[in-house]
Amino acid sequence: MRIDLHAHSNVSDGTETPAEVMAAAAAAGLNVIALTDHDSTDGWEEASRAAADNGVALVPGMEISCRTEHGISVHLLSYLHDPTHPGLLEEITKAREARLTRAERMVTLLAEDYPLSWDDVIHHVAPGATLGRPHIADALVAAGVVADRSEAFTSILTSHSRYFVQHYAPEPALAVELVRAAGGVPVFAHPVASARGRIVGESTYHSMIDAGLAGLEVNHRDNPEEGREFLRKLAAQHGLLVTGSSDYHGLGKPNRLGENLTAPDVFERIEELGTGTAVVR
Repeated sequence: MRIDLHAHSNVSDGTETPAEVMAAAAAAGLNVIALTDHDSTDGWEEASRAAADNGVALVPGMEISCRTEHGISVHLLSYLHDPTHPGLLEEITKAREARLTRAERMVTLLAEDYPLSWDDVIHHVAPGATLGRPHIADALVAAGVVADRSEAFTSILTSHSRYFVQHYAPEPALAVELVRAAGGVPVFAHPVASARGRIVGESTYHSMIDAGLAGLEVNHRDNPEEGREFLRKLAAQHGLLVTGSSDYHGLGKPNRLGENLTAPDVFERIEELGTGTAVVR
């Protein structure tokens, strides 16, 4: 079985609809694909219908934006949670609203130096999608300021840029607790991706593990090999699941479906642990 447990649609910052992601997964020879849009489950229904049509199994999921007390960004993958759970839904709603306010402020700052307006950004956001920096990047590409999203994030939109604005996000341990309470399976996404910004120390891992963390996304293109070895040892020490995935965004990133995979026995364990919703077959 070929299993990829991290993909995004245009419900967040991917460039394809949920149905198109399912079709792309089938074309890539995948048997199982997880849809994990940022802070949103709005793509689940469309993806469920398309998964059946394309002969792939869908793991309904979400990628939750978190932040430590020291301001370090953490992304938490949640699989098979109840999307109506009040506690989790409240935190996700707060984070989505904060993303919007943050984006508006960033665009105001960017407009001081670049030919960019709020309407330019909205043009790249699908109706109801979680708005984020990738959409601002798309607007900068369209304006000819940068060549692609990658250039935007390594220059103008980096967290060290004067245009960068923080937004509300739950602490990682709280997010883990809420995912578990919603019957979901929490997995730390690309934990040692240092090229993205600062990474957490061991105390954050331990607080997340104490809160019920189920696994670590080890095999991901942004995790350097020395970091992967650290993650494998940590997983072995604490009985955590080890996953692998593409973090597919359509044309929004170079990541390709199936470039990293999750072992079938790990997928089976995730399905056993998840009680909030079910794998769609």
